[in-house]
Amino acid sequence: MSKIHLYDKILSPIVTEKSTNLSEQNKVVFKVPTTSNKTNLKKNIEKIFKVNVTKINIVNKQNRTKLTRGKKVKVQGYKKAIITLKKGQSIDLTTGI
Repeated sequence: MSKIHLYDKILSPIVTEKSTNLSEQNKVVFKVPTTSNKTNLKKNIEKIFKVNVTKINIVNKQNRTKLTRGKKVKVQGYKKAIITLKKGQSIDLTTGI
């Protein structure tokens, strides 16, 4: 499998205050497709970034509606993966994606 297909399984890194606090605990947060699962995601992360993954937690963010200029707008849901790395390893999110 080429690296291009491996990158299809990771949509984008999620960089928020909470996710940067998690980086101190060797955790990285990515937005992933709704069709991905833990085993395939673990293999892809280990091949792309050459790190050892110890644990993966997946959170499904549901669709929601919000009010914008008096109109209801549907906000698409997504899947978020919290990846725990082996102690002493890290992923630099500013390069490679």
